[in-house]
Amino acid sequence: MRKWIPIAGWLAAAAWCADQATLDRGRQEEQRSCVPCHSLRLIHSQRLSKAGWNKELDKMGGWGTTYRDRDALLEYLLANYGDDKPLPAPAMSQDGAAKK
Repeated sequence: MRKWIPIAGWLAAAAWCADQATLDRGRQEEQRSCVPCHSLRLIHSQRLSKAGWNKELDKMGGWGTTYRDRDALLEYLLANYGDDKPLPAPAMSQDGAAKK
């Protein structure tokens, strides 16, 4: 039993690294595929389910966006801007009033 504990820990760490690598690739794909047409503020203000993000990516693909790593982009968007994540704070002007 004790032999399996280090192996299980190593496997968990390897799985976390793989997930982080996927998220990193997704962030790069966001820069390559999304940012040429959209601000990060627009993208990051969304809170969508997996089906919602999938639909958005399909829509953008229909308008000509090409993806090198669509799966990684979907995982990145879902992990950071899924419908279970809190909404971002509203943008503030320099005097502290909410921008309209």
